[in-house]
Amino acid sequence: MQENPISGAHPRRQRVMLSLPFVLMAILFNVCLIASNLFETKIFTAGMLTLTGGVIIFPVSYILNDCIVEVWGYRKARLVIWTGFAMNFFVVAMAQIVRILPAASFWDGGEHFDYIFGLAPRVTVASLLAFLSGSTVNAYVMSRMKVASHGRRFSLRAIVSSVCGETVDSMVFFPIAFWGLAGDEMLRLMLLQIFLKTAYEVVILPVTNAVVKAVKKYEGADTFDTDISYNPFRISDI
Repeated sequence: MQENPISGAHPRRQRVMLSLPFVLMAILFNVCLIASNLFETKIFTAGMLTLTGGVIIFPVSYILNDCIVEVWGYRKARLVIWTGFAMNFFVVAMAQIVRILPAASFWDGGEHFDYIFGLAPRVTVASLLAFLSGSTVNAYVMSRMKVASHGRRFSLRAIVSSVCGETVDSMVFFPIAFWGLAGDEMLRLMLLQIFLKTAYEVVILPVTNAVVKAVKKYEGADTFDTDISYNPFRISDI
């Protein structure tokens, strides 16, 4: 296994290099995060289950987080997380501007538009606090377990880190985003989301493993996080 040759370099001296796989994963991460926050505004039922729309796409962001930490390390994952939220706030801010524009006289979708994007800021604030907490825990656990296991047992590390991250994420997100809306369903909704999102990632693990192996081979990189800061606010340290 090969350690990133610049992983120990001083952040002001190292040369920042972005690869095509990294850029593509970062773009997909941004799309998943923005879409999931909008999808969370819908609560649907599937048989006996009550779920939010974000369960369809949100776990993909955690899978991408695991891949980025595994190949490029915690620093790059932290950068992608913050750029994701910057783009998320940009979309929400633009939506609020569009909301206050006078509607055309023949358009009758204003109430529905306002409902979706009126909830979005609240969901975004909840998502910011939750995902920063959850993704930091996910990336930290993944990173530390990799060092401790000398890079072995990726599947186990991915599952354990996801369970930890998803639990923290849901415990922060749901009380803020749906307080007063979900009522007695809140706890059930939280536990169900944790279980289903983790199960989602377990089912797709073969694909995640294949992607990680292919990217490692393409990049010639297998980063181990040693002597780094896990402070989530040290964005400049990439």
